[in-house]
Amino acid sequence: MEHYFTAKSRARLIRSCREQAQAFFKGRPKAERDAFLARFDDFAPRLTDLLHGLYRDQFDFGLHLAALTDVLCESWKSRSRKLRETDEARLANPNWFCGPEMAGAVCYVDLFAGDLKGIEARISYLQELGITYLHLMPLFKSPEKENDGGYAVSSYREVNPALGTVKQLEKLAAKLAENGISLVLDFINNHTSGEHEWAQRAKKGEAAYQEFYYLFDDRQIPDAFEPHLREIFPEVRRGNYSWHEPPGKWVWTTFHNYQWDLNYRNPAVFVAMVREMLFLANLGVDFLRLDAVPFTWKVQGTVCENLPQAHDIIRALNACARIAAPGLLFKSEAIVHPDDVIAYVAPDKCQVSYNPTVMALLWESLATREVRLLRESLKYRFNLPAGTAWINYVRSHDDIGWSFADEDAATLGINGFDHRNFLNQFYCGDFPGTFSKGVKFQYNPSNQDMRVCGTTASLAGLERGLEMKDDAWSADAVSRILLMYGLCMSIGGIPLLYLGDEIGTLNDYSYAEHPAKKGDSRWVHRPRMDWELLKEVREDKGPRGRLFTGLKKMLRIRREVPQFAENGLRQMQTHHGSVLAFEKSNSRGRVVVVANFSEHPVIAHLPNGSTLLPHTDLITGKAYAQIEHLELAPYQLLWLQQN
Repeated sequence: MEHYFTAKSRARLIRSCREQAQAFFKGRPKAERDAFLARFDDFAPRLTDLLHGLYRDQFDFGLHLAALTDVLCESWKSRSRKLRETDEARLANPNWFCGPEMAGAVCYVDLFAGDLKGIEARISYLQELGITYLHLMPLFKSPEKENDGGYAVSSYREVNPALGTVKQLEKLAAKLAENGISLVLDFINNHTSGEHEWAQRAKKGEAAYQEFYYLFDDRQIPDAFEPHLREIFPEVRRGNYSWHEPPGKWVWTTFHNYQWDLNYRNPAVFVAMVREMLFLANLGVDFLRLDAVPFTWKVQGTVCENLPQAHDIIRALNACARIAAPGLLFKSEAIVHPDDVIAYVAPDKCQVSYNPTVMALLWESLATREVRLLRESLKYRFNLPAGTAWINYVRSHDDIGWSFADEDAATLGINGFDHRNFLNQFYCGDFPGTFSKGVKFQYNPSNQDMRVCGTTASLAGLERGLEMKDDAWSADAVSRILLMYGLCMSIGGIPLLYLGDEIGTLNDYSYAEHPAKKGDSRWVHRPRMDWELLKEVREDKGPRGRLFTGLKKMLRIRREVPQFAENGLRQMQTHHGSVLAFEKSNSRGRVVVVANFSEHPVIAHLPNGSTLLPHTDLITGKAYAQIEHLELAPYQLLWLQQN
């Protein structure tokens, strides 16, 4: 009987919101109204259930659901005709982002092109590379001095004036779309800066906005949470709370003191963030990178990461997007255990996700000259649901954390703690025989945790090679880079190029002289794009020229190989510890990918009936009568298509 009355109450609430939407669109074009109501009918019941699960203990839950309905209606009403046409095309082809033509690039606007107008002027360069997905790092208004590279957002509706205006951003989004390039922006949804209007009003004592954050009069509650929480930036400060005057309270600040965690326990915060999210969607943004997704929900006695409610928040945001901006997709950013990373990837959560595990294990395999940990991880922690895709990358704006699964390491007799220490030493240049010149990041004396910073070229050995004027050393470095990027292009998903890697950009140590950057060694791998160097590289027959032409060639080939975009892969035995091999196949055929992670020539054995057949390497064009026994050059990558 109780279930009967609960179901009736649920139906009344959904019906009330639908009637509210019908009234909103009264007098509006029929097609506009009918399209919205059809999607509302599809997703509102699920959205209601998700929000009720999160906020059933909030007496005003129904009022917030009504407010959310208004936000969804207003957003759809404001969505341009062109964006609605894009919505329809993507609804008709929901896997539009899963094809081999998808190739990504990421950059800071100012460091790559100066400002938004500069990005528009460089579209032809992106097309030269074959880029169809452009991620612009945080570009919204943020504090001038300390802003965590833009991740302390002060307004979701104002562009950093040094970069341009919202109108220019909207114009750029349209221009990119005209040229077949999807726009990706960060939606920093875990926190705002202390300069955001909401935080400023909280500082003034406005109760409604103090409830947008976690504010405490004393240390009683923070001290109950603190023992279970991870410290993200231990070199900057210890703990997860900071005292702010005003408002004369302790503020939950997981990352930096100036980044105030949003209180999603308050349904008004969810409604407000949906409003900001849909504002960005209506500018023409195709993907939103959800930042720090594991941290959005707090429960005492837990680590406050990866809680079920954090997943429900994403599902609810996704449902809102499906109703009011159905062409919008989400990208997950979660640098956590590999199983927790995968848990955020689903059509009803984040449709794409960074693949930090493969990234870390590519570097691990280069350091050890062994692929066994990479193989073990691919076996159990790579497959994704249909309708989703990995974002495979070699480097990003962030540090490298060794996010492999300790249980995978233990299976192979590897001590995870000791192995991470080795990798940190190797890539920070402290291990004998290393080729890398990396920089330490955020050493935690409590648990000896540490991460590594550096550009791809410097970590891969090109900086040392150029310093020594050793052509062979530099050639090996370039081969390492091409090997890693080639695997990102062929393993399955969307490859992501950190712009500047294609010309072998080295570490920029000048960050240490900048007052606002010197405490954050990640700036060592965020140099300005050297356009003069690009001119030289175009004419260069040496290492950097080989790198530039090699990456462009592989990106061009990838567009014609649909198997490379498929999620699944089948690993193949190679009978050599340094060689990884896997098969990518679909109804149009198969391609075998073989990669040598050693600086020595090796022979791989691939006993398999199909390996006795003739193949052609798509990269070099070389024909092989059989591939059962393969001689591989140092760091060689083969894309072998069966003839």
